[in-house]
Amino acid sequence: MPNVDLMIFGGGIAGLWTMHEASRRGYRCLLLEAFALGSGQTVASQGIIHGGLKYTLQGMMTGSARRIREMPSIWRKSLAGEQLPDLSQTEIRSNNCYLWRTESLSSRLGMFGAKMGLQVVPKNLAPDEVPDILSGCPGSIGRMDEQVISPYSLIQNMADAFPEQIFRYDPTNLKFLHDKNGTLSAVQIHDPDGTPITIQTAAVLLTAGSGNETLLKLANPAATVQQKSVMQKRPLHMALVRGTLPPFNGHCVDGAKTRVTITSDIDCQGRTVWQIGGQVAETGVSMNRRELIEHAARELSASVPGIELNGLEWNSYTVDRAEGATKSGHRPETPQILQDGNLLTAWPTKLALAPQLAEEICERLSEIHVAPTPLDDSWKSELKRLPRPQVALPPWETAVDWVRLDEQFSQREAA
Repeated sequence: MPNVDLMIFGGGIAGLWTMHEASRRGYRCLLLEAFALGSGQTVASQGIIHGGLKYTLQGMMTGSARRIREMPSIWRKSLAGEQLPDLSQTEIRSNNCYLWRTESLSSRLGMFGAKMGLQVVPKNLAPDEVPDILSGCPGSIGRMDEQVISPYSLIQNMADAFPEQIFRYDPTNLKFLHDKNGTLSAVQIHDPDGTPITIQTAAVLLTAGSGNETLLKLANPAATVQQKSVMQKRPLHMALVRGTLPPFNGHCVDGAKTRVTITSDIDCQGRTVWQIGGQVAETGVSMNRRELIEHAARELSASVPGIELNGLEWNSYTVDRAEGATKSGHRPETPQILQDGNLLTAWPTKLALAPQLAEEICERLSEIHVAPTPLDDSWKSELKRLPRPQVALPPWETAVDWVRLDEQFSQREAA
């Protein structure tokens, strides 16, 4: 029977970064994914390694929130291959983000606040340094040393380090086993032939995003009443636009919000694709597909004066941000960890905070006396017949029914 120190459920950034950190400390780790690695929040994220811009704009630079300001330097060292995890094979879309504003007073104040409170201070660009796409924007244009990475490439890079310790399982055949004292002691899954495999574990970590809710009920059915308030979801409705666009990454600031956040990538056919988030995606939750696309186009025109939208193709996608619950329902400032004995449930809150979450998880393991066991690869042999999960494709690779603004939306497309 295989025996591990830590069983991780969920192959997004939280689970994978924790696996790297725990393994570095000598823990014997196994990660199980029900679908595709990164599916849901991670691969749908914009890939910005934030340094606290949104916290600064909203006046939230408390002691705990300041921790996010340390994250860009941690990521930068890993992306350069200078520390573990070695992320040097991860595609970096850009080494910086642009920061600009509109003519409104709230936008001017927001830009001032960003410059005052950020660890990664925006550098004012000389006129000849301003990208052509922002040449019509008012005021100074800033550039922040916040890297933008490809989440798809990141997940592939992190998973490649553990080819014998990451597997896909069938969630309909999952069982959590407890000892006579009620302590979680093992997990049972099935191989492709339907043969049960029981894996003993000293601790279990749930990092499956919105899937944590279902896993919690399976792992600890007696705590169902408490689970009603441990997780919250904040939905987004993101816009996509592709065509003759330049590579570009940045934020248009308006008061306490980022009016639009743009990140770009290249799709499988060599076309530039922009993801449009920020307040556009927040407001878009109440809109159908057509309304969101038309709203995003208006916001782009207002935020990026002179941008040419003719001939571009548009789409949208929705994603839920699953987080630890807060009393206000607002975004948590820090990673959230729920602990019940040797069962840990975690949400990183933001992609950039994954290193902090992993460090705190390892500290919790030490506190509950889960000790690293001597290195021994024999336990892996019984798991070789389990399938490996694929990496989830970016949202623009799976989106269908792309539309142009000069074309009529069908009734189905407008829904």
